Amino acid sequence: MDLELPLWFEIGSLVILSLILLADLLIILKRPHIPSTKESTLWVVFYVCLALIFAGLMWVIAGPEYAGQFVAGWLTEYSLSIDNLFVFVLIMSQFAVPRRYQQEVLMVGIIIALVLRGLFILAGAAIIEQFSWVFYIFGAFLVWTAWRQAFPGGDHDSDVKQENFVVRLLRRTIDISDHYDGAKVRTIVDGKKMWTPMIIVFAAIGVTDLLFAIDSIPAIFGITQSAFIVFTANIFALMGLRQLYFLLGDLLDRLRYLHYGIAFILAFIGLKLVFHAMHVNELPFINNGEHIEWAPEISTWMSLAVIVVSMAVATIASLIASSREKKAANADAAAAVVADEKGTPPTVEQPHDDAR
Repeated sequence: MDLELPLWFEIGSLVILSLILLADLLIILKRPHIPSTKESTLWVVFYVCLALIFAGLMWVIAGPEYAGQFVAGWLTEYSLSIDNLFVFVLIMSQFAVPRRYQQEVLMVGIIIALVLRGLFILAGAAIIEQFSWVFYIFGAFLVWTAWRQAFPGGDHDSDVKQENFVVRLLRRTIDISDHYDGAKVRTIVDGKKMWTPMIIVFAAIGVTDLLFAIDSIPAIFGITQSAFIVFTANIFALMGLRQLYFLLGDLLDRLRYLHYGIAFILAFIGLKLVFHAMHVNELPFINNGEHIEWAPEISTWMSLAVIVVSMAVATIASLIASSREKKAANADAAAAVVADEKGTPPTVEQPHDDAR
């Protein structure tokens, strides 16, 4: 079923979204600063409301099915983008990026991500149109990605280590200074033009965006085959990401179960893709090239429900676990203070047998 959206709506939407992103970038370049919690919250709420308004317009113009596809795709990409923030935090820490200039770094990372995802979307849409069996590959890849996400062999530190090759290559081929010069990528040291460490940070974030694009694009194609919905869902997921980075702050470390929620979503979408591939099967060595009629077609609204519930459960479980740990740490600290005042150890060790 083809997406029935007027051309003026598609072109108009992309133009308006591009202008919003451009204005966001110009604000950062004109006034680099560390956004307050209030400022970050207002921007995040603005972008979320903008996405919901866009979904409402799609509902009116194209119907509830396509609006549902957009919301499900947006939430999937948004959850994966939040996971991406963990790696951004590690990169910023690893290369000691001054907090004042982290907004510029994040914005450049978002632009790189949009370009890379745009290319992947065009390629993915062309492949899907010609080869329906590619859904088998996408589905298997997402299930494997879900396993890697849930059971760390793929923890976030390893994602940063994968950039080391790019960093080493840059250090060997170009002159890089030891210190930052604001947000500049070029500086002058002792009369010699050199690159600043910012170029390494941009390269590391670019590679990270590439890795996440490889994971995220098959995931959203499991929800919709409309290239327009895929691209706009990615734009809305990335808009407000830098404000979310400052808003969440230390909260990112408390979302310890988030990767399980994301893993469940990826596994679910992977299975959905496999079922879809079976339903439209044309491979001669599977069911004699005939469609497999018993393979279920999972609806958009069921996908949306699974995504929302998975992220809600993972977030709530993370916050509960973090709260319990904080209470336990406070209790231990209080016991230590009391013990220090009384001059006794906070806990009394039981005597060993050999001491008797």
